[in-house]
Amino acid sequence: MRRKNQRGLTLVELIVAFTIMLILTTMAVPLARSKVRVMRERELRYDLREMRSAIDKYKDYADLGYLGPQKLGTNNWPETLDILVEGVKLPGPDGKKMRFLRRIPADPFMGKTEWGMRSDQDDPKSLSWGGQCVFDIYSKTQEKAADGKSYSEW
Repeated sequence: MRRKNQRGLTLVELIVAFTIMLILTTMAVPLARSKVRVMRERELRYDLREMRSAIDKYKDYADLGYLGPQKLGTNNWPETLDILVEGVKLPGPDGKKMRFLRRIPADPFMGKTEWGMRSDQDDPKSLSWGGQCVFDIYSKTQEKAADGKSYSEW
């Protein structure tokens, strides 16, 4: 029995309320983590597609001779990712530069703009770069996707 001037919750009511809140939060945390992972995967796919497209565009322009003479051993692939951002001076009196990327995007899993690179002479599954040119890129993270495939294989 309560008096009219007493206010508040009983201990049992507090325990029940906290238990319900605990159950709801334990259900929400895995959903939030899953959502963050999906967003990072989407961003990784977009970044890889954007950079690979820029690398291929550089190769196409170099093959057509628009970028002038290329360094021996590169097979007309860019030497580094920085060249795609800095641009290549086009031959001619204008001195114009052609840029292929505005910036090197950050790896969503690593948080850095450092990407793994492969040259066209490297083994396709290799995680080390020969240094001759940039033929392909990959994420340096050791994490795996939900299907068990490593993000570095994307």
